[in-house]
Amino acid sequence: MVGCIKDTYQEVVGVCPVVLSTTPSSGATNVPLNQIISATFNERMNPETFTQASFTVNGSSAISGTISFTNNTVFFTPSTSLSLNTTYTARITTAAKDLLGNALQADHVWTFSTGAFFVDLQSVARFGIVAGVGVMNNAGPSEIRNMDIGISPGVRSSVTGFPPGIIVNGGIYASNDVSPAGVAAMLIAAKQDLTNAYNFAQGITFPAPSILSGDQGGKTLTPGIYKSLSSLLIQSGDLTLNAQGDSNAAWVFQIATNLTTIGGAGGDIKLIGGAKAENIIWQTGSSATLGDFTSFKGNILALTSITMNSGATAEGRMLAINGSVVLTNTNIIQKP
Repeated sequence: MVGCIKDTYQEVVGVCPVVLSTTPSSGATNVPLNQIISATFNERMNPETFTQASFTVNGSSAISGTISFTNNTVFFTPSTSLSLNTTYTARITTAAKDLLGNALQADHVWTFSTGAFFVDLQSVARFGIVAGVGVMNNAGPSEIRNMDIGISPGVRSSVTGFPPGIIVNGGIYASNDVSPAGVAAMLIAAKQDLTNAYNFAQGITFPAPSILSGDQGGKTLTPGIYKSLSSLLIQSGDLTLNAQGDSNAAWVFQIATNLTTIGGAGGDIKLIGGAKAENIIWQTGSSATLGDFTSFKGNILALTSITMNSGATAEGRMLAINGSVVLTNTNIIQKP
């Protein structure tokens, strides 16, 4: 009989279960607060042997969660968001067994730490544009650089104006594409990741958000969470975001209704002090409009629609859950 190892003094058939990889990886930093913790084994495991006692995650105290499986991977989904700037220890004990009864031969332990209020876009990060019902390039050779366009549940006929619009190092994916296989499922997953990121960004309450109102043109804001109880305007000058030398600095703007920038007299987003566009989230409860020739930075997560007026450019993503994304005339969206 070929066995894994003596397990409680009984020889069992098979190979020893081994953890091949984890998410987050051991030692990972700046882990998103909505991270799902997982471990992938070399074989399928017995779900009945995975409990709150055999798969644990501890920060300052043990956290609760739900356990699920996909093929050889076990997932621990925390019941609440992880805490800021906290080191966590994940452990899978020797109580975990494979389908033949072979036990993990030693506890598998790994650590990771969270940073600030990082919003993880997950699979939707590949897209420069995501829309629910339509993507329109109304005029001119607009460009999407190093990212894709996706539409779901809308169909390919609802993507118009390409050409003259072009996609550099990317493609267009629609819910009714039959080739390559799996596009519809990929888009459904991306839209779910977008919805999850939107809800997470909308719900962050720590550190306590600073309340904004009216025109933010001419201001300089340091990293943090900023909340507008109605619409937000950037008009009488540029809005500057200063990372103060922290390359991981993040901003989340929670906007109850609309985001509007007014080009010409101001309305650009300026980054200084090491600020990165990829770490900026604009969560809008309705729609967003970027004014003529606005130079914008960050990822817009809009519940309804997004419009880029003539000549507006963005280093970031235009992601609309339910409505359309409209490029008015010769717009540029480049990967942050």
